[in-house]
Amino acid sequence: MEIELNSYGIKRIRQGNPLIQEADLKKNIKKIPLDWVTFVDNKQKYIATGYLGKQNKGFGWVIDQSRRPIDKTFLKEKFQLAINQRQAFFADESTTAFRLFNGEGDGFGGVTVDYYADYLVISWYNETIYHFQKLIVDSLLAVFSNAKGVVEKIRFKSDLKESRWLAGEKPAEPLIVMENGVSYATYLDEGYMTGIFLDQKEVRGRLTEGLAAGKKVLNMFSYTGAFSVAAAYGGAAETTSVDLAQRSLPKTQEQFEINGLPLNEQKIIVMDTFDYFRYALRKGLSYNLIVLDPPSFARNKKKTFSVAKDYGRLIEDSVEILSDEGIIIASTNAANLPIKKFKQAIETALRNKNVTYQLSESYRLPADFPVSNFEESNYLKVLFYVIKK
Repeated sequence: MEIELNSYGIKRIRQGNPLIQEADLKKNIKKIPLDWVTFVDNKQKYIATGYLGKQNKGFGWVIDQSRRPIDKTFLKEKFQLAINQRQAFFADESTTAFRLFNGEGDGFGGVTVDYYADYLVISWYNETIYHFQKLIVDSLLAVFSNAKGVVEKIRFKSDLKESRWLAGEKPAEPLIVMENGVSYATYLDEGYMTGIFLDQKEVRGRLTEGLAAGKKVLNMFSYTGAFSVAAAYGGAAETTSVDLAQRSLPKTQEQFEINGLPLNEQKIIVMDTFDYFRYALRKGLSYNLIVLDPPSFARNKKKTFSVAKDYGRLIEDSVEILSDEGIIIASTNAANLPIKKFKQAIETALRNKNVTYQLSESYRLPADFPVSNFEESNYLKVLFYVIKK
């Protein structure tokens, strides 16, 4: 099937952007074809091959610009190239979990594959790419035949179960993986989340290397406490993990226990983040290092949190309970928030608090998360600020 693009859409493709937006199409599409399509110009001249599929990033993806058929041979080449480029990760005995295939960053938008100690987790981001599930999984296993098992995550609106075992054996749970020498308990078939966000490996690595040594560390929006465990492993004097979800308590305890780290030096608190800031201030608590890694958007019974609107409040409240000289690690995975605006929101809040600050380190997506040629592809932004009151 041929899909005509307007001049704006063609220009973006020629500039190296593989993401198709609805505004790039010459005509409105009433029914999205569940097939590969040929993108053409107004003279029906070939521009690219790809597909249309609604997902949070856009309306489709360019896959190839050389008229090659998108078949098993094509896909095997893509997967083999991605595996070859990650040989350093396979060779690193201190890390056994990483991103094996990063969608558009590896030349094929709409699907990612994560590696967890010989098990694979495939995420599908739109209905069209899921239509090719068998072809894609068969192609992947043809080049990665030593996978012990495969689980899939449905990350688009669907009546399908969000997580499902596809092939091979299920591991004994928790499946213990390693990163920077630290062990993490993961559960590959428990909904969308496995217990660790692999894109934060370099930030956790800084904590294990000793950035947190001797410090009192506060980890907000802590989920399973991965930052806290990394900090404790790296010599933190104590850690406090705060998350609103009830499951965060046993999940975080488990992470400390599998590393043999004493629980009596760790506090794990189930509470709303902003409520905890008020509590800590009332009790006169202070911290040398605060990690802020909120979800892009969250809602509880009383209120909503949006990174774009509310990050400045997080920074201001953190300064209130930071020691006279401390560090804030400010992180977001909000793809729609450019790094310039994120930095601006943080520094405006710091100026409001009349403190001296210095941006000491910054991190984007690590090497196993290659990005494509558009800003939202490199969604992770992590800024380390040294603050003096």
